[in-house]
Amino acid sequence: MIFDTHLHLIYRDRLNYPWLSGVPNLDADFTYSDYATEARRLGITDALHMEVDVAEPDIERETILVQDLAQESGSMLRGAIASCRPEDEEFPAYLESQRSNPFIKGFRRVLHVVPDDVSESLIFRNNVKRLSGTGLTFDLCMLPHQIDKTLALIDHAPDVTFILDHCGVPDIKGHGYQAWEAGVTEVAKRPNVFVKISGIPAYGDPINWTLDDLRPYFDHVIRHFGFDRALWGSDWPVCTLGGGLSTWVAATQGLLSGVENGERRKLYSDNARALWGL
Repeated sequence: MIFDTHLHLIYRDRLNYPWLSGVPNLDADFTYSDYATEARRLGITDALHMEVDVAEPDIERETILVQDLAQESGSMLRGAIASCRPEDEEFPAYLESQRSNPFIKGFRRVLHVVPDDVSESLIFRNNVKRLSGTGLTFDLCMLPHQIDKTLALIDHAPDVTFILDHCGVPDIKGHGYQAWEAGVTEVAKRPNVFVKISGIPAYGDPINWTLDDLRPYFDHVIRHFGFDRALWGSDWPVCTLGGGLSTWVAATQGLLSGVENGERRKLYSDNARALWGL
């Protein structure tokens, strides 16, 4: 059974997503019911919602929407990774308000959509450090050229559990292995960081990628993080840019060929349940 740690839901009638206008293939509604129908056929039994970079006034509305969906009978939703703005002075109050909600399992601020100096500011780093001891995680979504900023943030908050999204967002289509591998190796040296094996077909050729294109990236992160610090995520609906949910699950199975069942269970479910106490 699979625990999907990276599900996005898009409800354009309920929330505002400024970035969608620049991505026509994703500028549509992607609802929980659409996801659940396919996910159940693939053996996905549980999911965490990942924030979708809604407009700032809608951040808390997004959490309320997802939490309402989780309360429906038979829902697979077990929690949410909420959006946040650690660069703001109001973050401590926001954190305190969210800590009282057990549905919130962590936070994310996508770093490659803001200037680099946002994550380099002391207020940003100190606010992320406030997660120490809370049990709340922080997802890192950055590009390979931002690795030095990412490492500085991780080292500033060694007691926070970080999660490196999408294997570090490699440029698979552009054959960007050399520009990516050293940075991921450095991140993996930090014991407080997990890696998320999520949606990497979206970074390959949208039509002609093959399992061999993905394998060097998968093998590298597993070699350095190990299965004890690896999580699986669909990145739905972004994964539809590289074939879709069923294709990504099948590709993962191919990448895991020859891996013993205990290691598979860690990646697919056990690590997520242990990390978030689910």
